[in-house]
Amino acid sequence: MKFTLKAYSIWEYGQRKDAQGMPHQEDSLYPRFGQAHDGDRLFIVCDGMGGHDAGEVASATVCEAMSQAIIADGRDPEGVFTPDDLSRALQQAFDALDRKDNGAVKKMGTTMTLLKLHAGGATIAHIGDSRVYHIRPGKTADDTAILFETEDHSLVNDLIKIGELTREEARFSRQRNIITRAMQPNMERRPKADVHQTADIQSGDFFYLCSDGMLEQPDMESGEALKAIFSEQGGTDADRLQTLLQATANNRDNHTAFIVHILSVDQTAEVVPEVEDTPPVMTPAEVITSENFTSAKGMRAENTEDTPIVETPPAPATQDAMPCNQVRTSAGEGKP
Repeated sequence: MKFTLKAYSIWEYGQRKDAQGMPHQEDSLYPRFGQAHDGDRLFIVCDGMGGHDAGEVASATVCEAMSQAIIADGRDPEGVFTPDDLSRALQQAFDALDRKDNGAVKKMGTTMTLLKLHAGGATIAHIGDSRVYHIRPGKTADDTAILFETEDHSLVNDLIKIGELTREEARFSRQRNIITRAMQPNMERRPKADVHQTADIQSGDFFYLCSDGMLEQPDMESGEALKAIFSEQGGTDADRLQTLLQATANNRDNHTAFIVHILSVDQTAEVVPEVEDTPPVMTPAEVITSENFTSAKGMRAENTEDTPIVETPPAPATQDAMPCNQVRTSAGEGKP
């Protein structure tokens, strides 16, 4: 398949502060903020584990290592992309994290979400609770379909699946931000990514990648607001971007997203046969919350909603700094 597309990004601090009271960003994305263009076919969002040593280092390391492994010199961006290619990129990212391990008891860590457009269609992979959506817009929200949505690797999601929690109860659970899979250095058992592949891509479709900070409102988390935003009634891409910024303006956490709008699809290119989605590799009991790893996503549940989290000063962020009151949005070939 060959695509024409527009890509837009959001990279916001939210209300997160470091120990000195300065805005603190632990999300990373590839292409880096402000550098996406219409020729990109790889998009990655990583949410560093806040409150841990160098969460922003972990997220940036995974973005850099995976992108370097996938975008090799001279490789056709829309050429064949195989499960082995993805596996090698993941292993290189884990290896890169291992090399940056500082020996801390609470290991740095990050989620990972990936979209790769290629000759066979699209590959979506994720570890953690950052998400990827494949959306087909209709005239209204009711006509708009979420064709695919990644399934969070989180404790509350596991509890929902076994009937211990309802979705409504999960929204208010003190355990709602505990994740069950993450990428960390020197793990005894490296978790696998869930992988989804599709060739069902049409002109007008959207792929939406986001960290969980974009989903703090219940209607955003449920997808109902997204169906309205990405419907034809949502307006232009500039309107959609502005709506997302307004909807998340008061969010507490860092929040990062890519909007990838598929403008046209050439179906004549050779299609690589699809593979079945990979099954989960962890059980509900395998929760990343112990003396070895207790995510700040878990720690947040211990804070009141209006009390900012105070963190020890982390290593310098790899993304360029920007004042928290400055809007961070980006579109290929300029802002929409």
